[in-house]
Amino acid sequence: MMQKLSRKFHAWAKGWLVFALMVLDMFFMGFVMPLIGGLMKGGTGTQQPIDLQFFSTPAKLFAMVESYGEFGRPFYRNVELTVDILYPVIYTLAFGLLISWLFQRGFKPDSKMQKWNVMPVGIWLFDLLENLGIVTMLSMWPSQLVAIAWLTMIFTMVKWTFAGASLLLIVIGLAMAARNGFRKKE
Repeated sequence: MMQKLSRKFHAWAKGWLVFALMVLDMFFMGFVMPLIGGLMKGGTGTQQPIDLQFFSTPAKLFAMVESYGEFGRPFYRNVELTVDILYPVIYTLAFGLLISWLFQRGFKPDSKMQKWNVMPVGIWLFDLLENLGIVTMLSMWPSQLVAIAWLTMIFTMVKWTFAGASLLLIVIGLAMAARNGFRKKE
């Protein structure tokens, strides 16, 4: 399945599409998500989304959930069930196609490196699992499901690990493609 997805990413990795997806990703990262974060903070600047933590304890997570308040919890839950479902699809495609495009220019077509273009799928998977945990904690409040909190934090850490690995692959791809003058390797 991952090999098939890898081949699809390579087939879709056209310069214009990579560019369009990166612009869309930057729009979400630079405008939509900060706007939502500002709305979530309600002007106080104190509440931070659980998604942005690398590690936390259940006690801290439950304190965060409580701090969102009666109106913040449903708002955050709705964001997790709408925007934070769409955004992972966008950044998965943007990063997957960018890695594919760079690797097509930095490595030979039969290189084992070509298969690493699916790394962003890991971010997507664990982001969705993290969202499920967050939605569960927000929906079940004031119940404090410690096992769900721990699972959510594990999913979050794995998500950020995949994100770091994807960024590393982009840097490697950029260096190798630049070394080849950004010409496609045959």
